[in-house]
Amino acid sequence: MTNLFGIHRVKRFTAAAAIAVLSACSTIVFDVEKTVSFSLTDTDNTNFGKALASWNADHPDGQSGFYPLVDGMDALGARLRLIEGAQRSIDAQYFLMKDDDAGEVFAGGLLAAADRGVRVRFLLDDVFTSAHDDILALLNQHPNIEMRLYNPVSRRGIYYLNYVGDFKRANRRMHSKSITGDNAFTIIGGRNIADEYFQLRDDTEFLDYDILALGPIAADVSAQFDDFWNSSLSLPMEALHNEFTENDLAQERAEIDAERSAGHHSIYRRAINTQHMLNLLDGSGSVYAAHAVLLHDGAAKLQNPIDISQMTLINELGGFIASSNASVFAITPYFIPTERGLVFWQGLIDRDMDVTIVTNSLASTNHVPVHSGYSRYRKKMLAMGASIYEARSERVAVRQAESKNLTLHTKLILIDERYLFVGSLNLDPRSIEINAELGLLIDSKEMAEQFMAQVNRALSEVTYKVELDEAGRLQWLATIDGEQVVETAEPQTNWWRRLQAHLYRVLPEGQL
Repeated sequence: MTNLFGIHRVKRFTAAAAIAVLSACSTIVFDVEKTVSFSLTDTDNTNFGKALASWNADHPDGQSGFYPLVDGMDALGARLRLIEGAQRSIDAQYFLMKDDDAGEVFAGGLLAAADRGVRVRFLLDDVFTSAHDDILALLNQHPNIEMRLYNPVSRRGIYYLNYVGDFKRANRRMHSKSITGDNAFTIIGGRNIADEYFQLRDDTEFLDYDILALGPIAADVSAQFDDFWNSSLSLPMEALHNEFTENDLAQERAEIDAERSAGHHSIYRRAINTQHMLNLLDGSGSVYAAHAVLLHDGAAKLQNPIDISQMTLINELGGFIASSNASVFAITPYFIPTERGLVFWQGLIDRDMDVTIVTNSLASTNHVPVHSGYSRYRKKMLAMGASIYEARSERVAVRQAESKNLTLHTKLILIDERYLFVGSLNLDPRSIEINAELGLLIDSKEMAEQFMAQVNRALSEVTYKVELDEAGRLQWLATIDGEQVVETAEPQTNWWRRLQAHLYRVLPEGQL
């Protein structure tokens, strides 16, 4: 009885301590005064507006134009060109931004646009953003920039305790990524604002995919932005009670301006003058004309309890895939089908459709817990007839002595070798059920064929094909340096990483 009594005392003490800690947490107040605003539609006299009018005149059937952005530096250059060319408005919406070179160059571009008189609205999800609040406050103090954080955590007290103490709300995130200029040009894809997405780190590169679009689709992106911008979870920077002096903000502005004016060899100059960007500007780049629809979750998804009725994007995309006829080729950094998803994929395969999944290996993933969730379903997917490829993570030469580790971050689904879905959606429970996502569903056989030609070359160069051997055990096959390689354990990993993946299996997959 003594030991049992001791255990009860420990439990009571632990519970009391937890209550004391959580009661000390600071919560955020969302009932604050803020201005409702909407995208500017009177942009006909801007350069972007004139380009849109010309495009619409040449494509009266409602097609939009699409320009793929595969390389990271091209993707950064496109964003900076869009910011540089806007004359009336910029609406930017991102899941995270870091206090690194990409973050400073992006912030500097927005400040320069605001200096020209452009209205800038910047909506940034809070939890994984590591850009310091002084940078965001600097943006917000500009008379032409309004900065809002989506579903933020209180800055008073200990940040992480505040997150845990308000977990039910804080766990719901806006994962969407878009930037739109003058309601005419827009960029959508998987990239956040950080160095690893734009080929700016020497050790790591995230392989990603964005689309630059011109045409009627831009107005749809603007309407989606307005929904989140005016949401009750969208909080002005002033409400966070940060206190920065004028000297603090002046110093931050000086650092950003120095980065932008560093000369021809600066990141800014390199990004806006890539060959891909120059090809787009002189008309020699391939712009694909196609019909498209914007699929997205609404802000209400994050304001209401988790329910299938709020999962607008996956309901529409899943219905479209279910009505397809031949094939689904999905590239996703994080793949956790769940038991319900297995039924979905099995239904496609039972109709003799080809199902291919390309995702991260344990070696290449940046989220080991997600890989643990995925590994539970790998054999089941293979047994039902799906093809699976996993990205390799060996170091690859990029510029003489430099090398990088690769992580797959592309979110793209090719359907019937004709329709491309490109956006922020990962095929895991967090994206599907918990977060808000958006993406473009583009009807372009020409664009799909060009994409598959690139992918087919890359599959043999940067992935393992995962199969089951005759005994039903996993094996990884690849051609490396001209030799056929067969691995029988998670390739390119050590015992510690494999142990981590095993231990993380205890986590609830609904949070992965």
